[in-house]
Amino acid sequence: MTIHEFGKENEKAVLLIHPSCVMWDYFEYVIPLLEKRFHLIVPALPGYDKDRKSDFESVEKTADELTKHIMENIKKEIACIYGCSMGGSIIIRMLAEGRIKPESAVIDGGIAPYRMPYILTRFIAVKDFILIMLGKAGGAKLLQRAFTTDNYSKKELEYIAVVLKMMSARTVWNTFDSCNNFSLPATNKTGCENIEYWYAESETKDREKDIKFVKNNIPNIRFKMFKGIGHGGLATKLPDTFAKEITRMCERTKND
Repeated sequence: MTIHEFGKENEKAVLLIHPSCVMWDYFEYVIPLLEKRFHLIVPALPGYDKDRKSDFESVEKTADELTKHIMENIKKEIACIYGCSMGGSIIIRMLAEGRIKPESAVIDGGIAPYRMPYILTRFIAVKDFILIMLGKAGGAKLLQRAFTTDNYSKKELEYIAVVLKMMSARTVWNTFDSCNNFSLPATNKTGCENIEYWYAESETKDREKDIKFVKNNIPNIRFKMFKGIGHGGLATKLPDTFAKEITRMCERTKND
């Protein structure tokens, strides 16, 4: 895993974890807006790292590697840990383990683990795998037919097609299987008191089970809905809003 860092001279650190089917440059529009104020830690996750040939293994392993990196290398206040979609799954795991104590955390459209019979989880994993592999084989033209144009531009779909081509079959399987079925510690050790779950208005129904899960498992979590974007669209479609909201989270006190 390659760790990209920006604004290292700043006193407060912010961790930004990208979704699946994109690379770390998913944050390219928000980095310039935040790096003058925060020390940004932006990992290129295994399987999505163009500089290192690797496979994504699991939410648990990735959360462990990021936690160790922060504990060993970041000797300053962790103002916020943020993850989108798959990145949100990793944030859920990191929070539950409680090995680091961020001042705030954001789970943006994060995928929570299913609580279903094993055979049903296999069916869902196979379905997701086939859909992504078809997109991988079909390229941008197939993706343009599969996705509505109001959610993804032609340029964005071409970018996703490039990333899918880079992803191994192992990474595809592990990504969706692990995000839907990752484990959590028997005892939730979340110490952070400033946690929000963000989601797009257009994905309210799709995130229903995820919202229910975090509401039941993360005490005092707050929810914020954004209009005019699709799943994972805040950083790319509304970067100014993204930067403003991350700054708000970093500056919020326990009494707010």
